[in-house]
Amino acid sequence: MTDPAGTRARLEAERAEVLERLALLRADLEGFRAASERDNADDEHDPEGATIAFERSQVAALLREGERRLGDLDAALEREAAGTYGVCERCGRPIPAARLEVRPAARTCVTCA
Repeated sequence: MTDPAGTRARLEAERAEVLERLALLRADLEGFRAASERDNADDEHDPEGATIAFERSQVAALLREGERRLGDLDAALEREAAGTYGVCERCGRPIPAARLEVRPAARTCVTCA
């Protein structure tokens, strides 16, 4: 990209957002665990809606995705520090700025993706 300082700031801002989202998801997950320990009701057959187990599973999946995203952003920050950010890891050509706008942690150009 043409603005390394702006790139780093954007990656760090997105990383901060992901960390905030992860903290909220972890709190939700802990709340589900605490609720299931306090209440031994049979929520598996509750006709009122989703079960605690289902909700816990959904939050756990979002948490895994967030952790993966955090890893991608950390890798992008490492590439930025090394001077290889915006260079396709497969073909070595520049990754178009439009792709990096949409996917700031992209490792490959559109052709190689």
